[in-house]
Amino acid sequence: MKTKKLLLALATIAFQFMVASAAWAHHPTIAASVVCDDSGTAVIQYTSTSWSLNPGEGENAQIDILFNGVKIASGAYVSPTYSFSGSAPAPAGAGPGDPVTVTAYAAVPWGNGHSGGQSESVVVTIPTEACQASTGLGRFTGGGHQVRVGAARVTRGLTVHCDLLLSNNLEVNWGGNQFHMTEHMTTVECSDDPNIIQAPPAAPLDTMRGVGTGRYNGEDGYTIEFTFVDYGEPGGNDEAAFRIFKTADPTVVVLHVPQQKLTGGNLQAHYDQPHK
Repeated sequence: MKTKKLLLALATIAFQFMVASAAWAHHPTIAASVVCDDSGTAVIQYTSTSWSLNPGEGENAQIDILFNGVKIASGAYVSPTYSFSGSAPAPAGAGPGDPVTVTAYAAVPWGNGHSGGQSESVVVTIPTEACQASTGLGRFTGGGHQVRVGAARVTRGLTVHCDLLLSNNLEVNWGGNQFHMTEHMTTVECSDDPNIIQAPPAAPLDTMRGVGTGRYNGEDGYTIEFTFVDYGEPGGNDEAAFRIFKTADPTVVVLHVPQQKLTGGNLQAHYDQPHK
């Protein structure tokens, strides 16, 4: 009986010792992904977190982040999340399809005196399709089933860019009439008013004013002047204006909607994307 009690006591002590040791064990974890920024650069985003059975003791004054073994940043675990995030360009020479090892390394002792030196790594792969830079000029799209302002409805996927290239699409319908702008605009002006908060999403503009030509009820020879303003989500404060007239005789106006808030739908400004 004494032997059994002794063995039980020893087992209890061993279990308590294992629990205590585990509570003092700390390891950095790392998660990472690759994204393309607006400059066309492959950027690695990372988040490192302290893993511990007792996270209240998980502080560490310095966790180094390494890409392919080269230190690119440092951070510290701080209560209450005991994690930190950041991003940096992919290592020089890492091209499409190449793997990159992202490591979190405990460079100094933990806050409770536990020694450092632990590390954790994850491998990410640079996208096989090379990143492409945004033009920075921006574009407007129309969200919702349709964009409505006054008597006018904008349908069929509004997309207009802040350049004079092709691939623009703008169709306006009202009272049984239709105007369809040709892809190539005459003039366009995009601006960013610091007093207008258009995000999300982030964009280099909040206002677009453009002039283009097109067909009115299937007949060529008409011009549209329009204004779009993105006041942010969900779109109830966005504004638009349209004036459509005969190009050869501007006094023949077939639609005039002064700038006003939308009565339906949503206008969104974006960074531009490569287009034909």
